[in-house]
Amino acid sequence: MSRVDFGAKPILYPMPVLIVGTYDENGVPDAMNAAWGSITDMNEISISMSEHKTTENIAKTGAFTVSMATEDTVIPCDYVGVESAKKTPDKFARAGFHAVKSTRVNAPLIEELPLALECKLKSFEDGILIGEIVNVTADESILTDGKVDPAKLKPIIFDPVNNTYMGLGKVVGKAFVDGKQLK
Repeated sequence: MSRVDFGAKPILYPMPVLIVGTYDENGVPDAMNAAWGSITDMNEISISMSEHKTTENIAKTGAFTVSMATEDTVIPCDYVGVESAKKTPDKFARAGFHAVKSTRVNAPLIEELPLALECKLKSFEDGILIGEIVNVTADESILTDGKVDPAKLKPIIFDPVNNTYMGLGKVVGKAFVDGKQLK
């Protein structure tokens, strides 16, 4: 194998495309695209993000939702990442999103995004947002046998090298099973 060095770069696959939903102090919904996030414990998500209208909203409400961007929603999901709610207060509506109030946290669920984590703020320090996942909600249209079906969800990932969004591929193995062949 011959390797090529690229230096210190944010290259990691897959990098989910997360849409963070919040309400402002007047109950106006907002959403932003955040690509640098991950589940960091059984009921915890961590997202690297700088100061935004979204983080101001989270500081005021103590809550947010995190939805997965999908193949069917690339354009509006990218839009909420390239437009600021400080400059365009109605960017949520301009994206074509419709909000439904979460019953668990003071944050919007986005009707067009079928999978969402409902989160309470744990901390936001040094640009790292940490939320406690209090519920996961999914539209029935993406379920198979009562479980989330990635083929129906059609989540996208961010390719930081080429600045593109990509869909997921096929199943290539069974987690916690295939490795047992080497025991």
